[in-house]
Amino acid sequence: MAFVVYLPTLRAELIWDDGENITTNETLRSAAGLWDMWLVPESIQQYYPLMYTTYWVEYHLWELRPFGYHLDNILLHATAVLLLWRLLVRLQVPGAWLAAALFAVHPVCVESVAWVTERKNVLSLSLALASMLCYLRYSPVAVEIDRAPDSKKRRALWYALAFLLFALALFAKTMVVSLPAVLLVIYWWKRGRLEGREIVALLPFFAIGLALSLITIWMETHHVGAQGDDWSQPFLNRFLLAGRALWFYPSKLLWPHPLVFLYPRWKIDPQVWWQYLFPAAALALPIVLWLARGRIGRGPLAAVLIFAGVLFPSLGFFNIYYMRYAQVADHFQYHSCTALFALAAAGAVGAIIKIPAGNRSMVYLAGAALLFILGVLSYRQTFIYQDIPTLLGDIIAKNPGNWMPYANLADHVDSQGKFDEAADLLATSIRLCEEDKISGIRLFEIRRKRGFVLMEAGRFDEADRQFGAALEMRPYDGRALFGQGMALASQNRFAEAQTKFEKAVGVDHNYAEGYYGLALVQARMGAREQALENFQKSLRLDGNRPEVHFELANFLGTSGNLPAAVQEYEATLRLQPNHADALRNIGIVLVELNQPAEATTYLRRALAFHPEDALAQAALDKLRAKTPGP
Repeated sequence: MAFVVYLPTLRAELIWDDGENITTNETLRSAAGLWDMWLVPESIQQYYPLMYTTYWVEYHLWELRPFGYHLDNILLHATAVLLLWRLLVRLQVPGAWLAAALFAVHPVCVESVAWVTERKNVLSLSLALASMLCYLRYSPVAVEIDRAPDSKKRRALWYALAFLLFALALFAKTMVVSLPAVLLVIYWWKRGRLEGREIVALLPFFAIGLALSLITIWMETHHVGAQGDDWSQPFLNRFLLAGRALWFYPSKLLWPHPLVFLYPRWKIDPQVWWQYLFPAAALALPIVLWLARGRIGRGPLAAVLIFAGVLFPSLGFFNIYYMRYAQVADHFQYHSCTALFALAAAGAVGAIIKIPAGNRSMVYLAGAALLFILGVLSYRQTFIYQDIPTLLGDIIAKNPGNWMPYANLADHVDSQGKFDEAADLLATSIRLCEEDKISGIRLFEIRRKRGFVLMEAGRFDEADRQFGAALEMRPYDGRALFGQGMALASQNRFAEAQTKFEKAVGVDHNYAEGYYGLALVQARMGAREQALENFQKSLRLDGNRPEVHFELANFLGTSGNLPAAVQEYEATLRLQPNHADALRNIGIVLVELNQPAEATTYLRRALAFHPEDALAQAALDKLRAKTPGP
């Protein structure tokens, strides 16, 4: 069932964070990178080294071809489905197969399976369920395991294996930190009590979970960047958000429509009385279930406690970078929804057994129809994860008031050379930020980004104003100062541009781009010695920028130092082999240096990229006129 539902993902591309986690992730390229992802937490985006290890293996098997990454996600989801089934059978939960089937095909799981970055979900859950199965062999609950007790030595092996699998699950995603607490709830559900030896046996699980959770919290805050205005929320606001989220997630299980990659943000306001109803109801529910346990059993309360406990890290009490864009997400409940599926399946079976056996056929047909409908919905949902434009278009259609998809779609169309369209999308993103009274770093970054896009579109005056708006928010941002300086230089306002570049390098004395911009305007203004010094300083700080080598080569060429110009053009081409202007210019310089064979090679390569390049064609014609023979 899982494979049929997720077949379309095998044709999908890598999307969203897949680029940073896989496509441009240098740690995947070498054995040293594999070492770093375990021992140097800052070398990867989040400290989930086991997840990145799976990427490392896949990269060395099929490089960046998406098929293998998606296939492994489906395999891991299917594994989690089977392990959930066997765990529920072991615990004698009625309708264990139905619960696992719901988990296999429910649309809320699509985000975790179809998005390769959520490998951490499918991998960590599979390991966590395996750990629980092993632990129950070590310490069975009640008498439902119909087998002779294992020997003391064998039980110790099961315990060690359970601990190892739990540790690996944590290294895939620390969301599974609640596993020992879940086991305690299961013991209470089965026995109605907890014994001290059971708690003591789980203390090492709690300890390693706490340690890795603290690392994750530190990484999310200091490395990923979940700090600042977007996360500076008082506890009361977080409490109200958590209460609302606790009802949002079950509602999506009951009615999975619409499912959105970025859900609309709620306006959390402690002054609005009805917002307190959500956390109040969430707190009242376990109390009611506790009081009713004599009539309905402990199972419903256990399921609710497990659901809320597993979901707790994603309720908003901790800073999670994704919450910069949305407060809730389908992938946040991938682990916790299993508890409610088990409760629903057990309840369904409890209702069915009250129906006479001869009248159950319609109930079974209804159950099959439900699984079929959920499977169809999931199958359709996978198509929105086919590529970036499709995903972003779906977000805009379902949540047009979110600024984020417009900004991301602008990146995509900008990479295709559609600069005016990208500028318009960023303008929409800015407008939405202003309407939502969003300021801070996100609005600043969009304004700055739009300035560079306007530069690419040749709209220099607008770019100047856009950088100015960004600098009103952050007057000492070197990148924005550099952008405004380039916009001014492009309008031949060199003195004003020089002021911006000088301010940029004054803020950061090691800002290579600032010295590059300063060198450009000084060259245009005739301050050749200062220009040469700043070109060289820029390259000392960052020698891997082809545009700096190219402009320095041009500068040296116009200064008459042709051999040095050739060296800089060659440096440009080492970094960017298809730099057509560098190919043309080095060809022209080599003509002047009377090196016809090399000049011909470069000029022909330049014309292969731009056949209409009149300068390259003129240089080649000049070379032919000077060279006798055919």
